[in-house]
Amino acid sequence: MKITLTIKGKPRVFHGRVPLESLLHDEGKEIIAAKVNNRVRELRYEVYFDANIDFLKYHDSEAVRIYETSLRYLVAMAIDRLYPQTEIRYSYSISRAISMHILDESIVVDDEFVARLKEEIDSLIARDIPFNRKIVSNEKAAEFYRSKPEFHDKLAILDYRPEKTVHFYECDGYLNYMYGYMVPSTGYLHRYKIQQYNGHVLIRYPRNETNGEIPKFEAMPSYANTLKEAQAWALKMNTDTVAGINEYIENGQDVELINMSEARHNDMLAEIGKTIADNKDIRLIAIAGPSSSGKTTFSNRLRIELMSRGLRPIRISIDDYYLSDEDTPLDENGERDLESVNALDLDLFNKNMSDLIAGKEVTLPRFDFIKRERTKGRTLKVASDEPIIIEGIHALNEVMTASIPKKNKYKIYIAPQAQMNIDNDNPISLTDLRLLRRLVRDKAFRNSSAEETIAMWPSVRRGEFKWIYATEEDADYVFNSFLPYELPVMRKVAIPMLREIAYESEYFPTAERLLRLLKYFVDLDETNIPNNSLIREFIGGSVFEETK
Repeated sequence: MKITLTIKGKPRVFHGRVPLESLLHDEGKEIIAAKVNNRVRELRYEVYFDANIDFLKYHDSEAVRIYETSLRYLVAMAIDRLYPQTEIRYSYSISRAISMHILDESIVVDDEFVARLKEEIDSLIARDIPFNRKIVSNEKAAEFYRSKPEFHDKLAILDYRPEKTVHFYECDGYLNYMYGYMVPSTGYLHRYKIQQYNGHVLIRYPRNETNGEIPKFEAMPSYANTLKEAQAWALKMNTDTVAGINEYIENGQDVELINMSEARHNDMLAEIGKTIADNKDIRLIAIAGPSSSGKTTFSNRLRIELMSRGLRPIRISIDDYYLSDEDTPLDENGERDLESVNALDLDLFNKNMSDLIAGKEVTLPRFDFIKRERTKGRTLKVASDEPIIIEGIHALNEVMTASIPKKNKYKIYIAPQAQMNIDNDNPISLTDLRLLRRLVRDKAFRNSSAEETIAMWPSVRRGEFKWIYATEEDADYVFNSFLPYELPVMRKVAIPMLREIAYESEYFPTAERLLRLLKYFVDLDETNIPNNSLIREFIGGSVFEETK
């Protein structure tokens, strides 16, 4: 059998099946995976047809996911060697890292523990042990899970697996499955850092947005506290796993699931509302968060919450302060950088806000996005019981409100901080959750295809890393916009959209990954979702749609 493989634009002829790993040569273990005709494949995959081959390194997002998946496996394997039958749980954490929790309270996670764990991990890496993929029936998998008390969570999710088989990976006698592709062997996983953090193990690894480097550690106490609260609540409500959420729906408790999720949001809004109402110095409320966090609905609900406490908030759009095109700064590609904070008239914004807070009458600008120029807007004069709400990616950036005293500002960061796992070894990505929200919203309100939304996502993410995440720790309050029932609701729209993406498309790997996640959830009908729910911003039917 003769096949032609095109590598770096150069066709090469081979006879018989070709393992991708055999093509690496000098680059060796710096290559993590490959795309074969745009489909992500493990390096142990054998190509048996004509194909274009693109090798993936640490600067590629798909490669980093495979590396992180393999690293979780390796750490779990090391724990199994040191503390057999010990249950662990992973979650996405601060500093762009993953956190590993030991669920056995008799084991103390301290510096000595971490040193011993690192020694075991390094030993496994040095041995360069292969990861061998095995396929077993669901029945065999269930039998294996029952024999391992620490895998009870994997047994629970098995009932929701639509396939009749399970893919295990075996490494030196250890078996586990991480719901994703793996590197060929332990020797590939030499780039990592671990440390003790708040009684857990923090595992840092190369990230594509830092060009394949391991990001510098940042403590981020506000974000860490939000994640801790989110996990504690999810554990208490049994919404920390896919199986737990599915059980609510299958047991006819979907209304309870919806209402207690919404009650959680109501409680947080009430907490913010009381803080603002009790502090007469607060005159400006700034709201920011990454894409698809629910900022529009949150801003409207906060406005109503404040009205219920006797305040009369007004909203001012930061977008009206855009500079004209000729004054807009250029990005590294020489194009107008509309996401830059310097694309806004900061001096005018600060003067207008300061004057309003001082009780002066101000004529605001209005930006005409068709003509790409500022025109005259409304004239305002605000009273002491009329706090100003601003919302946008730069709302928390200190230069945005530099002239306004700290005591007059209240900053809110909003994002879905889900602490939910497929099973203990496999946390659900917060970024993928937001991407699914955006897919569903773009379909509902712009009739955009999944391919169009996924194509824009890398640019959206670059803007988030550049302008939003650095301001999160400056927030006075972090609002967790995640709703445990949202993926069962969105899957009905998202799955058909994702299945429309062709196998040959460069966006197929992303679609395939999202479909692998959604398949584990059962459907939830949206009938009982309130019309002021944050999720309505994405699926439609929001009472606030006219105020967007």
